[in-house]
Amino acid sequence: MVHITTRMLVSEAVLFCTSSHQSVKLLKFVDDTTLIGLISGGDESAYLWETDHLVTWCRLNNLELNALKTVEMVVDFRKNVAPHAPINVCDSPVKVVESFRFLGSIITQDLKWELNISSITKKAQQTMYFLRQLKKFNLPKTMLVQFYRAIIESILCSSITVWYAAATAKDKGRLQRIIRSAEKVIGCSLPSLQDLFASRTLKRVRKIVADPAHPGHDLFVPLPSDRRLRSVRTKTSRHTNSFFPSAVGLINRARVPH
Repeated sequence: MVHITTRMLVSEAVLFCTSSHQSVKLLKFVDDTTLIGLISGGDESAYLWETDHLVTWCRLNNLELNALKTVEMVVDFRKNVAPHAPINVCDSPVKVVESFRFLGSIITQDLKWELNISSITKKAQQTMYFLRQLKKFNLPKTMLVQFYRAIIESILCSSITVWYAAATAKDKGRLQRIIRSAEKVIGCSLPSLQDLFASRTLKRVRKIVADPAHPGHDLFVPLPSDRRLRSVRTKTSRHTNSFFPSAVGLINRARVPH
């Protein structure tokens, strides 16, 4: 049996280099750089090589990685986890963390979403104050809905296609209560959290299906009947509740005649 481990190195730097190994991906967004290595059979050589290459490339191009803002997270679901080789950046050891914020979402090494949803809940609750204040100023209902959709709903839907299917019923309930509170303030019905997830998932799927170059394009394959999509095979609940299997399941349920 081959054990799979994922190591992620996160730093702040503006880069234009690329990775050379298929098992290692270099993700860049503005000044955030993330190096993700998929390690099979305990072989970390490709990941370590890419890390050294990243540091060398920065030095040769007059860029300096901030070791204090560089962290590493290891995702390993084996029962007996072996120690991993330490990473050094600019002669400073990289801190290993259990979670980090990536493009506004909190990712944890157990791939659960309680911390991320708690952060979303806190932000959304804070903005509810402004909705109540606008209500006191007797703004029209249409403007209150516009404020809700632009501010509060956008917070609730932050990366919702990633975390919703794997979220617990308790966490979903916390977010749904915010929607119900907004409904009472505005005085009209609003889309539920499930409806928001479904609409954004379908929108994302349409973009992926329309883009043959997308890595997930071939996962949305219709069956010979052309009435349903071929289900994505999964072995764990973590995989089942990830985006692609849950998106295929959502589309297939929508196509079932009632």
